[in-house]
Amino acid sequence: MAKKKAQFAIAITIVLATLVWLAVSGVRESKTYYVTIKELQGMGDEALAKRLRVAGNVAPGSIKRQGNRVEFILVEEDRRMPVVYTGTEPLPDTFVDSSQALADGRYTREGVFEAKKIQAKCASKYEAKPGQPGGYEAKPGQPASKT
Repeated sequence: MAKKKAQFAIAITIVLATLVWLAVSGVRESKTYYVTIKELQGMGDEALAKRLRVAGNVAPGSIKRQGNRVEFILVEEDRRMPVVYTGTEPLPDTFVDSSQALADGRYTREGVFEAKKIQAKCASKYEAKPGQPGGYEAKPGQPASKT
């Protein structure tokens, strides 16, 4: 009887250890660090081992499509970074020259960001008008409201 209890305890310990290992490795794998282009280019070899997100504006005229592969340049202040997208999802309709884009992927030793996911938005379409309280647009002849 004691031998069966010991075997059961060992089996439970192995199962629990496996579950803990899967949970920890899953969290590590899905962890993404958000960095600016300047921070990314200053990270050195540390950037090569992490999954990263980096944002910037798409440089005008830099988008080059070749089948499922899309190359473009992200710009932030005076920094430029080449990005290669090889994901399976189609790029958003708002991914155009001068749009804001967020690339999710890995940085390579060659200084190219290999993105697996791209998010884009039109910078001016959804911004609040300056000077309006709470960021809401006032209708002509009416005070600003949150309708």
